[in-house]
Amino acid sequence: MHDFQIGKHTIGTAHKPFVIAEMSGNHNQSLDRALEIVEAAATSGAHAIKLQTYTADTITLDVQDGDFFISDPNSLWKDTSLHKLYQQAYTPWEWHKPIFDHARKLGLEVFSSPFDETAVDFLEELGVPCYKIASFENIHLPLIRKAASTGKPLIISTGMASIAELDEAVQAARSAGCKDLVLLKCTSTYPATPENTNLLTIPHLRELFGCHVGLSDHTMGIGVSVGAVALGARVLEKHFTLRRADGGVDSTFSMEPEEMAAIVTESERAHQALGAITYGATEKEKKSLQFRRSLFVAHDMKAGETFTKENLRVVRPGSGLPPKFYETILGKAVKHDLKKGTPVSWNVLG
Repeated sequence: MHDFQIGKHTIGTAHKPFVIAEMSGNHNQSLDRALEIVEAAATSGAHAIKLQTYTADTITLDVQDGDFFISDPNSLWKDTSLHKLYQQAYTPWEWHKPIFDHARKLGLEVFSSPFDETAVDFLEELGVPCYKIASFENIHLPLIRKAASTGKPLIISTGMASIAELDEAVQAARSAGCKDLVLLKCTSTYPATPENTNLLTIPHLRELFGCHVGLSDHTMGIGVSVGAVALGARVLEKHFTLRRADGGVDSTFSMEPEEMAAIVTESERAHQALGAITYGATEKEKKSLQFRRSLFVAHDMKAGETFTKENLRVVRPGSGLPPKFYETILGKAVKHDLKKGTPVSWNVLG
């Protein structure tokens, strides 16, 4: 698989993870708050801010009952209709340009998840560097083909999708012109639990589809994202807010600025630590070899005396023979006087 660019950032095995702060509906219908979230994302060190581009009418129907009403008592959004939820969560299209301009001024990549074909046309006018397909849309092949036809990189979340459905999505993307693809392992529960995340899927996704992979992470904290890097994740996406206590449709599973900063720092450290398969002392470790244990004379000895458990010790530093020769040296005579603290070598034996 090849490396490619999203704006000024390279997506590739040798490059640090690309960290996306997902604003979603955490602006709470305030443009000023949305711009504050952009600033907090930039300060935290995130590499990109992501929006969602839809309206209630482009994503669902204005029906207040039946399958269009959320009655699940365990849902964060219970006792509301889909249409009302999306009216609360959506980012007004006229806000996109000021948000994009502010993000770019602060050095952030900025793009969005389109939820229908008209959103792709709209985002093209704003010059996005890539497109994100949300988990709930990964079976929306017309939308995938539309986004792929722009020739820009595509990031697709894999939540809920079977291998067959993912194969259809990937084929749709590639056949429509997508050359640069990232698949994000995703668990579509809000929040998600570590036990339900199954990070071992990440390297399997990479091998199965021959593309770069990552994680869209709805768990709390940073551990799951950091663990994903060790398994090959090169893109990390986390929902982001100023403070969870402020409320909002996604606030309960969103990261605060300090947590996002920790994800950026620790995911980069995890990536740096991967290195290569290596054994023996590294160049940096060679100075430490002198502090290994080795064989030393523990009491003054006269020529002809033999080594015993009292006068032969396995101690630091490492300038004597290795400890594996301890039993071999016991009972052997020395050919000349030796002072306490002399490293034992083959030359001292009679």
